[in-house]
Order: sequence, then C-alpha cells, then structure tokens
Amino acid sequence: MTSVLAVHGLQRRYGAVTAVDGISFEVGAGEVFGLLGPNGAGKTTTLESILGLVRPDAGRIEIEGDADPARARAKIGAVLQATGLADKITPREALTVFGAFYSAPLAPQMLLERFGLTEKAHAAFDTLSGGQKQRLALALAFAGNPRLLLLDEPTTGLDPRMRREVQDHIAAIRQERRAVLLATHDMAEAERLCDRIAVIAQGRIVATGAPRELIAASGAATLEDMILKQTARA
Repeated sequence: MTSVLAVHGLQRRYGAVTAVDGISFEVGAGEVFGLLGPNGAGKTTTLESILGLVRPDAGRIEIEGDADPARARAKIGAVLQATGLADKITPREALTVFGAFYSAPLAPQMLLERFGLTEKAHAAFDTLSGGQKQRLALALAFAGNPRLLLLDEPTTGLDPRMRREVQDHIAAIRQERRAVLLATHDMAEAERLCDRIAVIAQGRIVATGAPRELIAASGAATLEDMILKQTARA
C-alpha cells in the first residue's frame, strides 16, 4: 500500500490538557481510514493538525513523503463539521473562487455534474438544502484535485436519504486512488466505508485494524460495543 498520509508521534497540548498524545498512523492511496472515539478524544485536533490549522507540539506529518506544511496543504481537501459561505454566493462561483487557489484545479462544471449540483449552479447558497450544501462542501474539497481528503463528521444532521447519498460519494473516492481520513460518530457509516479504523481515547490510539477484525478480536457483538470496550480500558 502506497502511503499518502503518514503521522508520526503527533502531540498537541492545550495548557495542562493533552488533546493528542503521541499518535501515529498511515493512510494509503485508495483507502478510507476512520478515526472513531468519544467527544474530546482528539479526533478533530488530529485533523486540524494535519490541515495546519493548529501547530503540533511534537511529531511529524507527511503527505506523500513531504513534511513541508505549505506544499502539503496544496494536496489536501477538507470537509469540516460546518461549511460557511456567503449567503448569496452560488455553487459555480464558490468552486471558481476555491479553484483559483490551486495550480491545477478541477473544472467547476465537472464538479457540479459529479456532485449533482448542475441545476443549482446559479442558486444562492442560503437557498440550498442541507444535503445540497454538504454535496457542495465535498465538491469544494475536490477543487484542488487533492491526494488526501479529510472529512470531519460529513453526514451529521442529514436525513437518511441524503446521508446515504453523501456516503456513496465518499465510497466512490476510493476508486480514484485518493486517500480519505474520516472522523465519524456513526458506527454504521464506519463499517460501511472504512477499510481500517483507529479508535482514539484520551488522545491515544487504543486499537487499529479493519472493523470486522477488531470486532471479532474483542469478542464484541458490534463495532459500537468494541469501541466502548476499548475506550473503557484507556
């Protein structure tokens, strides 16, 4: 497996609180890797460190072997928990603006078609439904033709049909040999999408592996039960 993202000994403290405590993992091309754990476990801090939104206190982050933050950011697309855009900007305008920050962006029209937004290309952002806004968030993450996608709770708050639609888009990314790092609380989503997962508790990784293998090894009946067992021991 060719590594796209490599995290080595990542640590981040906020005062006396250690949010991330020396974690290490890799995500390969064509792999969906899940970060699972309770609130406050360190998932979002990990994603923010990879994105360069916070500076780690220790550790090394490499994108395709490159640890330079500026070059690494050019290879990353992200969907965070909330996407804030100007109320009256349209999907086509947003994709054009985002693409202007990259040297070889994907064409806005192609992204509109891929994520089912062609009919809403000229609609104001504040008129889009929740599902349409989330599909636009995914399209914006692709604007720079990234090698790595970071997704932080990408289906939270969506109705079941829209959740499944967004999950289908995420599953399709695997076929393009991009790497996906997915932070989620949705156990069914993790089982469906993730090739491997890392369970985080109190800033440390306490288990890593394929979901079904971890369930079998723990003697749990479900992924949720396995995570409860692992986090209780941390």
